[in-house]
Amino acid sequence: MDIKEIQNLIKFVAKSGASEVKLEMDDVKITIRTGSDSSGSPAVQYAPVPAQIPQQVVAAPQAEAAAPAKATESAAPSAASDDSKYITIKSPIIGTFYRKPAPDKPLFVEVGQTIAEGDVLCIIEAMKLFNEIESEVSGKIVKILVDDSSPVEFDQPLFLVDPS
Repeated sequence: MDIKEIQNLIKFVAKSGASEVKLEMDDVKITIRTGSDSSGSPAVQYAPVPAQIPQQVVAAPQAEAAAPAKATESAAPSAASDDSKYITIKSPIIGTFYRKPAPDKPLFVEVGQTIAEGDVLCIIEAMKLFNEIESEVSGKIVKILVDDSSPVEFDQPLFLVDPS
């Protein structure tokens, strides 16, 4: 991870409002704490970790990933009333959102696809564990609210489903 990626990560965490984020990859361990000192600037710990597994290429979250989420929050009230007829599927954990099981595999779901209760919608990676997120409702995917390979928070909306 280079300094540019770390700076983008710090900016993203500061904008997200999270008080602390820990990221551990094969050879790097980063802890970012915001609001912990009186200056208001985020505190960062960077510690190399002994490599036990061969390094893998990992896409770093970009600061631009926060922009789509903020755009939907400031949408007009009429758009909010249109979305009220849909069921929102939210993230049960903090982690990294993936739309497919592996880079060379097809997407779990796409917009317009009909889903049934128990269908796998995505994977959220948390602490090197890949958690399959299953649908608790049947319906049609109206909107996917998160970009692939982007970080998600607990209770963050992931999908809009039309139950009709």
